[in-house]
Amino acid sequence: MFKPTVEAFYDPATFTVSYLVFDRPGGHGVIIDPVLDYEPRAVRTSTENAGLIVKRVAELQLEIDWILETHAHADHLSAAAWLKTQLGGQIAIGTGITAVQKIFKPIFGMEAEFATDGRQFDRLLGADDELQAGDLTIQALFVPGHTPADLAYLIGDALFLGDTLFMPDVGTARCDFPGGDALALYQSVQRLYQLPDETRAFACHDYPPPERTTPRWESTIAEQKRSNIHLRADTPAAEFVAMREARDAGLAMPVLIMPSIQVNIRAGELPPAEADGRQYLKLPLNTLG
Repeated sequence: MFKPTVEAFYDPATFTVSYLVFDRPGGHGVIIDPVLDYEPRAVRTSTENAGLIVKRVAELQLEIDWILETHAHADHLSAAAWLKTQLGGQIAIGTGITAVQKIFKPIFGMEAEFATDGRQFDRLLGADDELQAGDLTIQALFVPGHTPADLAYLIGDALFLGDTLFMPDVGTARCDFPGGDALALYQSVQRLYQLPDETRAFACHDYPPPERTTPRWESTIAEQKRSNIHLRADTPAAEFVAMREARDAGLAMPVLIMPSIQVNIRAGELPPAEADGRQYLKLPLNTLG
């Protein structure tokens, strides 16, 4: 099986891991789940994290064909739109993004012109759709549960989990956002567990437990099946759903959920300027949580 080169970029502010995946130096690559820096107190964006990816792409002399989102993240803003201006490529996400757009357009009171058909993205991917980037074949795997729009990406022997599984000592993603479903997540993970045991599994986040001080983001399907603290290969569905729903009931909303979703359902674009020339993010009161 083809073994792509995978380089990770960890953002400690949001515990997010972005990936640069490529076939060879001087060849073709894709970027997965890039982070746009956001300072909530000053309400300012910047591109320090994404700039590291741009620098590395230049060093490797890569052509970027795709910027892939696993879903519309609730914990960080996407740098996809900015990276497209710097590196080219097309932005892709799962077809389920249209459901997410329909849910959140009224919640955020978005402009009437905001379309909920996914047109902000260059490509909407269905289950098992394939993309090509040089020698990389990218398969989109539909893995709803965390949200109705989640995808994982299989590239050779490398699986990019999005928000399905974290490291085995952290567990699984929450399922209490609008459209989330713990049983759907269980079923999605069972499909991932059918992949070869040696498949490299790359998490989108790492929240190290107290006994582990160093962030990690790579495991294997075998490790996940054997020791994921929430969902092993032999965990019954009812047991997982009961655990996940009870756990989710006590979780606070992510710190950046309000700005993140507004930007991410726009494919990383900031909201359009209003009459005074400024761009605004909205904070709907007493809505979420």
